[in-house]
Amino acid sequence: MSADRLPHEKGFHVSWDQIHRDARALAWRLDGKGPDDGGTWRAVVAITRGGLVPAMIVARELDVRVIDTISVRSYSHQSQSEARVIKAPQEELMGDGTGILVVDDLVDSGKTLELVRRLYPKAHFATVYAKPHGKPQVDSYITEVSQDTWIFFPWDMALQYVQPMRGAD
Repeated sequence: MSADRLPHEKGFHVSWDQIHRDARALAWRLDGKGPDDGGTWRAVVAITRGGLVPAMIVARELDVRVIDTISVRSYSHQSQSEARVIKAPQEELMGDGTGILVVDDLVDSGKTLELVRRLYPKAHFATVYAKPHGKPQVDSYITEVSQDTWIFFPWDMALQYVQPMRGAD
C-alpha cells in the first residue's frame, strides 16, 4: 500500500455474513479433493488468528473433526515483519502435511504460507481471499483482491454511528 494512502482508502469491508458465505464456498471447492480414496481430509489446521473462523466453517461443512492450529506472527498492527511460528500443531498429526488442509483468511505477501509450506510441503493450502503476490502459495481460494487493498474483517471492526452525508440528524 502506498505511503500516501491510508488503509481504509482502498478498503474491502467483509461482514460476518460475507465471510460465512465465502468460507462455505471454499468448503464446497475443497469437498472431495482430499487425498484418500473418498476425497476426505485427515485434519484442518487453522493459521491463527485470521484462519480460525474460516477453518471452523470449512471443517463443519466437510465434517472434519480433527482440528488444530498453527500460530504464525508476521504482522504487528498494519506493518509486516519476518514470519515465525510461535505455536505449532501436533507433530504426530502433521507429518509432511499429507491429507492436511491448512486454512487462512487471506494470503497477502505469501510469507506466512511460504513458511508453513516449508514445514508441511504436502499439505493443501486454502484461503478465502488472495492477493496477487501471495497467490502462488495457495492451492485454493475464493476471491482475489488487488495487492493494495486492505481487507477489514468483521472481527477487527465495531459498529459505530456515522454522520449523514448531508445535514444532521
